[in-house]
Amino acid sequence: MRFRRTRSRFFPMKLNPSAPPIHSPQPTAGPVLRPGVTCWRTERAGRVAVLVDGADYFVAARAAMEKAQHSILLVGWDVDPRMRLDPHSPETLGRFLARLMRSRPGLHVRALKWDMPFPIALDHPHEPLQRWDRNTGRRLNARLDGELPVGAAQHQKILVIDDALAFCGGIDFSFDRWDTSEHRDDDPRRRGPDGEPYGPRHDVMMMVDGDAARALSELARERWRCATGEALEPCPPPDHDPWPDCPLRDCSHPVLTDAVIGVSRTVPATDDSPAIRESEALTFAAIAAAERTIYLENQYFASARVADALARRLAEPDGPEVVVVVSMESPSWFDRMAMDTPRSVALRCLREADRFGRLRAMTPVTDQGAPVIVHSKVVAVDGRLLRIGSSNLNNRSMGYDSECDLTIEAPEADGPGRDRAADAITGVRNRLLAEHMGIEQDRLEAELRETGSLIAAIGRLCRQSGRRLVDLPATDPSLTEQAFAALRIADPDHPDEAWAPWKRLPAPPRSALRVAAAALLTVGLAAGAWGVVRAVRKEERGR
Repeated sequence: MRFRRTRSRFFPMKLNPSAPPIHSPQPTAGPVLRPGVTCWRTERAGRVAVLVDGADYFVAARAAMEKAQHSILLVGWDVDPRMRLDPHSPETLGRFLARLMRSRPGLHVRALKWDMPFPIALDHPHEPLQRWDRNTGRRLNARLDGELPVGAAQHQKILVIDDALAFCGGIDFSFDRWDTSEHRDDDPRRRGPDGEPYGPRHDVMMMVDGDAARALSELARERWRCATGEALEPCPPPDHDPWPDCPLRDCSHPVLTDAVIGVSRTVPATDDSPAIRESEALTFAAIAAAERTIYLENQYFASARVADALARRLAEPDGPEVVVVVSMESPSWFDRMAMDTPRSVALRCLREADRFGRLRAMTPVTDQGAPVIVHSKVVAVDGRLLRIGSSNLNNRSMGYDSECDLTIEAPEADGPGRDRAADAITGVRNRLLAEHMGIEQDRLEAELRETGSLIAAIGRLCRQSGRRLVDLPATDPSLTEQAFAALRIADPDHPDEAWAPWKRLPAPPRSALRVAAAALLTVGLAAGAWGVVRAVRKEERGR
């Protein structure tokens, strides 16, 4: 393609031939959510809420768990009983749940955490969970999930209460997830169990009830069965409203009612079952379906295939605008090596394709200019689709780790239902953008009405100081960085290539093959000629 030029031609941004086939991102008619392809199933929710940042999520989760009668099931990358749902209270998550069980003899609590290996377990140790399990009684079961392929992560983040209310998104019950939407510099409430402070952090969860919650319960119970061998019975229908009673506006005023929710999964292949790659298919279908805007918030942006799909849309004369919001850099040195290096290559691919000025790649900073860690996983396409879940825009989330995402799609037919869904989708997108930009949502929406362009509105409203979005630096990846990105260290697409980095290298273009063949032929001819010369000289010396 014309926009892949200069040094990137040696390590092109293209699909690894060893990866499983993906659904073509070519535009297609009909809904994006298609059971069996881009989602597992679609189910109806009476109420849908979007909870932005850890402080609000933990308020809603605590209020919901306080109404539990039969079951609380937590499935996460991390579950740390030492964390506090409320930094103003000394009560930890472990003590809170133990107190609930003491007051309700029929309540069972189960927590599932990824059996993460060294060195990740140094920062997220297993011992607190195991001690909690030993000391809390028989109605508390806390287990480690080590049943995925070696190296694959249990990355789903799900909380299900009585099979009637469920949460899904990017937030774990971990010690460093609490933060407010103000993302204040040096907030003394952001401290881990050891008293050490941690930085500002942005994340998003979705809360649903009804049949959508029951679908998430089925998924979480299946994950529990795979990890522990125990098959859990469904809960009886609730005799009360499971929706949390809390002061949050997001709880009292759901973003949408009577909505159809798509549940999408990623589960890696095992000896007993094929891979499930619905979230991957949904990502490419959403990119293909966009008409005006694609808004992406994500912890990582490391997938060459996602970058390639976005680049093709940017290269269209009348394609959609693309706004990408990520962290300035990953917090750990390993993630900076494994995820930020391919991100720089992916972003250069987009910038080279952006001939029509429809791309902004940005990162949020605090009042004092400190970086805000973006941990959310959000896709918003026009007023058509909103996805919130655990899937990152990297290769692992496509087919190697376990993931779960929830999606709202506006109905195709004109009418009030479509208008309500579209307003909810764009409203959540605008809320997130306004938070990052440090402005009121009303101000952003007024600018959108005036300009008709997300890119233009961002350009007009970007501030030079205070909380704001700033452009990511445009770096030019070196050949070494491009090679590192091509190998996708710690970011395999599927189990078969997890321990075989050479399988991740893209097939070289024909021009490179011709050059290599010519070089080998030249070296061979030269070596042959030199061998003849040496033989003649040796014969002459022998005379």
